[in-house]
Amino acid sequence: MTAATTRGPRDVVLLGAQRFDSTLGSVVRGIACEGPIAIITAGWREREDEDGELRAHLECETVNLNLYQRASDVWRRDPELRQAHRAKQTTLRHKQDFYRIRLEYELEANHVIRQRRAPPEILAEEEAASLAAVRILDAYHLDQIRQLHEKFEAEVGLATRPVVAEHREQLAEQLAGCKGIAIAGGHVASMLNRMRLFGLRELIDDQAIFAWSGGGMVASDRVVLFHDSPPQGPGASEVLDAGLGLVSDIVMLPHPETRLRLDDAARVSLLARRFDPAACLALFAGAHVHVHDGAVVGASTVERLATDGSHTPFEVAS
Repeated sequence: MTAATTRGPRDVVLLGAQRFDSTLGSVVRGIACEGPIAIITAGWREREDEDGELRAHLECETVNLNLYQRASDVWRRDPELRQAHRAKQTTLRHKQDFYRIRLEYELEANHVIRQRRAPPEILAEEEAASLAAVRILDAYHLDQIRQLHEKFEAEVGLATRPVVAEHREQLAEQLAGCKGIAIAGGHVASMLNRMRLFGLRELIDDQAIFAWSGGGMVASDRVVLFHDSPPQGPGASEVLDAGLGLVSDIVMLPHPETRLRLDDAARVSLLARRFDPAACLALFAGAHVHVHDGAVVGASTVERLATDGSHTPFEVAS
């Protein structure tokens, strides 16, 4: 696994859910990050500033970057940008909807093929071709999303718009004084949109990153939504967006206790093969994966989904 860019954090720690079994503080102290630590809670949206428990747990100086509130200020002061952003989001929703329609049919075709009786070599060949179609669709959709983001930013001159530039300058000053950045979970799209609005990927330098649940998904190079048993019926994992790319070749799967049917070997195999060679990692509550200079150097309470349908403790290569 290689680092996404030449400039960025040397240490990235992805964690499982922290609400009831918090390991964040011990992990932060374990890599000798004594603060100050910037906090990103934009995924909590209107509750962004309700961070007292998180601050107390970190036991060091912290500063909340207030990305959700900053975005509200941008929309208020730059209505033209707000309108353009809304139009982009509408386009993204349409793209996601059509992608989801095609994806459901491709996955259903894969399921039907796997139930058919045929000579093993023919069945394996046809199932592989079906899976390849799913992978092509995922890649196409992700490329379309990236192009839409790039087009929007270029057309509106995002980085040079006065109110955005003002906030980016303030954020750069705050981050310059921080040794680490803690990215909480919550609403993934809201968090990612605001981090992208303020160019957080470009502002992050060598600060240690601690990201959990939705925050960990945003830190990866692609955000995959998943739920094997959602309330509304059968679930299909889908690519939502490109992430920040703070780590690469990891598909972050938090809350596996309630969202993954790990006893279903066919589903496990399909998910692992679909995103191979990226590692599909199930991060249970209290779990963490430590990536240093682009390589995994530590892991605890993490399981990797295997292409054969099994799932085993994620072992760090020696």
